[in-house]
Amino acid sequence: MSEIRHLPEAPTVTKSLAPGEHVDPHRHDTHQIIYAGSGVLAVTTDAGTWFAPGTRAIWVPAGCVHAHRAHGQLALHLLGLPAATNPLGLDAPTVLAVSPLLRELILACTRDPDADSPADRRLRAVLLDQLRASPQQPVQLPAPTDPRLAAVCDLLHQDPADPRPLGEFAAGAGAGERTLSRLFRRELGMTFPQWRTQLRLYHALRMLGDDVPVTAVAHRCGWSSTSAFIDVFRRAFGYTPGTHGRPV
Repeated sequence: MSEIRHLPEAPTVTKSLAPGEHVDPHRHDTHQIIYAGSGVLAVTTDAGTWFAPGTRAIWVPAGCVHAHRAHGQLALHLLGLPAATNPLGLDAPTVLAVSPLLRELILACTRDPDADSPADRRLRAVLLDQLRASPQQPVQLPAPTDPRLAAVCDLLHQDPADPRPLGEFAAGAGAGERTLSRLFRRELGMTFPQWRTQLRLYHALRMLGDDVPVTAVAHRCGWSSTSAFIDVFRRAFGYTPGTHGRPV
């Protein structure tokens, strides 16, 4: 396991990450907003993985140990905020919707992080106002701790298109269907079908970031048809998979 780095202040900076490139586990004493202008960003903690395309940003609270991974060519915008500045009162990583105005504010604040004129301070104040109004999005893949549940989740990570119902995983996991169903609700906060949909969306974003065609993504992730995939994707992210990667 990589050593956990302690970086006192979360930087405010714009940087690029190549496909598959990652940032090892680390933590800051300040909060951080992470926004991917292109590509797909995955932020992982012990509690699970949060993932965000260009219409989303990820809030990482002060002290939270996390790692980044790029899917596709990632244009990463990192915005540090003082520990005392928490406009949404969030104490865990959270995916936030990014409106066109909030997107431009994030880009402006990370383009010249050392700027501190009265106009720059007003810009940051507007950004905080927009964050307070930003809806939280359930774009998370929680990580299981129970070994029986982890066995099922690992199988589906290896093959997100696996169509088997939960009961067919029970024997191999060493637990009954009802036990597994309770574990999904208790540990992951969602039903088995809900978690599998989140898993498929996560893998779909990864594949789209790597320029896999939409029809192939739908097939590899287990949707019955391309149109069904497009419908679920649009409802989850607000745009169609065919437009993924275009400026938003």
